[in-house]
Amino acid sequence: MNSLEKAKQQIVKKINLVLDDKTMIKESDLVFPPDSKMGDLSLPCFDLAKELKKTPVEISLMLANLSELSSDRIGIESVKAAGPYLNFILDKTALAGELFKEINKSKEKFGWNKDGKNKKVTIEYSNANTHKEYHIGHLRNICYGDAVNRILEANGFKAIPISYINDFGIHVAKTLWALKKFYQKDKLSHRVAENGNKGAFLGNVYVEGAQAVEKNEAVKKEINQLMAKIETRQGAEYKLWQTTRKWSIEQFAKIYRELGVKFVHTTYESEVIDAGRKIVEKLLKDGVLKESQGAVIADLEQYSLGILVVLRSDGTMLYPVADLGLAAARVKKFKPDNSIIVVDIRQSLYFKQLFKVLELIGFKEQMVHLGHEFVKLPSGMMSSRTGNVITYEDLRNELFKRASEETKKRHTDWLEKKINEVAEELTIGAMKFEMIKVSRAATITFEIEKALRFEGFTAAYLQYTGARIQSILRKSEILNPKSETISHREAGSRLREKFKIQNSKFLTEKKEGELIMKLAKYPEIVKVASDKYEPSEIAKYLFELAQEFNDYYHEVPILKAELETRVARLALISAVNQVLANGLNLLGIETMEEM
Repeated sequence: MNSLEKAKQQIVKKINLVLDDKTMIKESDLVFPPDSKMGDLSLPCFDLAKELKKTPVEISLMLANLSELSSDRIGIESVKAAGPYLNFILDKTALAGELFKEINKSKEKFGWNKDGKNKKVTIEYSNANTHKEYHIGHLRNICYGDAVNRILEANGFKAIPISYINDFGIHVAKTLWALKKFYQKDKLSHRVAENGNKGAFLGNVYVEGAQAVEKNEAVKKEINQLMAKIETRQGAEYKLWQTTRKWSIEQFAKIYRELGVKFVHTTYESEVIDAGRKIVEKLLKDGVLKESQGAVIADLEQYSLGILVVLRSDGTMLYPVADLGLAAARVKKFKPDNSIIVVDIRQSLYFKQLFKVLELIGFKEQMVHLGHEFVKLPSGMMSSRTGNVITYEDLRNELFKRASEETKKRHTDWLEKKINEVAEELTIGAMKFEMIKVSRAATITFEIEKALRFEGFTAAYLQYTGARIQSILRKSEILNPKSETISHREAGSRLREKFKIQNSKFLTEKKEGELIMKLAKYPEIVKVASDKYEPSEIAKYLFELAQEFNDYYHEVPILKAELETRVARLALISAVNQVLANGLNLLGIETMEEM
């Protein structure tokens, strides 16, 4: 139980002592007021008024006058009735003592809970296509999915991150057709060497193939024939598929390493498509699926989900075939309680249809589709088919270039190695944060020049705030750092150990009370982010925390304060630093000691 939960528990206990046995409030009834000037916690009295047959105002006035609340020191500084609301101002000094002990005990896991009860949750994301470019639309998927995975783990779930790669669709045939048509063997090795990144090279070739199909109907027939040859799993076309597939997989692995994303398991469409076909045949025989004008469909009209086409009239397979095989393989391997799939919102209806079919054939797990909106360029929507995209490689390289230039300006004495290390962290942080700082329901317009700003709602601002706190801790004379070499994290831990509850009396500034309360709210933000599947809740919280710290830093002296006050204030900012690092870690972003 965290410090804020303890405060809520005390308030609820005292109120319930004087209420009728049948009328009880819960900790969840206490909310945060929309304006901190009103108080730290608030109890809306509307429900109580109905039960007690009084007006909400009468209830709030009655409770505000309770001696159990107004005189007993239970961590409450004052209680005030404000219309139908009962507002509480907490004793921040008492809260700080409990909070720092909690942060010191939990450190990197401060804010974590066990609400998930170790339930198994598979979360499938980064469903990329081999033989196509990896662009910033894919980047949103993987950054969002990885953050949700980390947040679920922090909330006590046994999160199992998995990836499903589409390596067997018609897009593959388009790419291989263009390779054979436009790049003979003597040219191919030269072009690949010239490009350097084989996976990225394939993306460019795919665009050529996709555009050729639009211009010539005969090309479409040739591509379908090529796909049929690949599906036989033998011959020259199949061998070319194997070779080029490996290029894409190697590119994905490189991207995952750079982003610090790890999967427990990766499944490829080519591995489950045959099993999916057998499932379709069985479901057709059992009457779950049926033939319609030569096609095989799932009639879901009675569920208001329309018709799901599984096989076209020419026998070619659609997405459900592989997805049925994938679902069976997932259940067999992991036996999850819940399964989450992260795919953009265009597939919302499809996944409702797929989940209904799986439910009808006996799948027991809860299935959730987390659909996210698109990523746009300032000039408009992206399209892989036309090549109007920012690829991952291009975005990364441009961000790294700009981050390096900015770091060099700020640190003319730094070695190139250090500049590159900092630029790398800034680059990864910017890419990730821009993809998850807003709700998944919001469309993102990615603007490179804004992503690296050191002010405003950016990863660089948060990383810079952490680096500023670490600089203050290094300059502190409290720990006599000359006598030994310790990290800023260890320094903060020792400072908080020095800080005793009686030291709280030195944290009396208004800004200090605001920071303490903000820190105490962090565990609840972690819960909300999990309940909503919204990493943006943590991103917004961290931005507000950083803003409050920077306001405090500019208004209140820290290193020049008297010894006891200095210890208390250093303990406070070290707690801010720990929570900032913890929150960024849940977003998959690293903090830096210097930048």
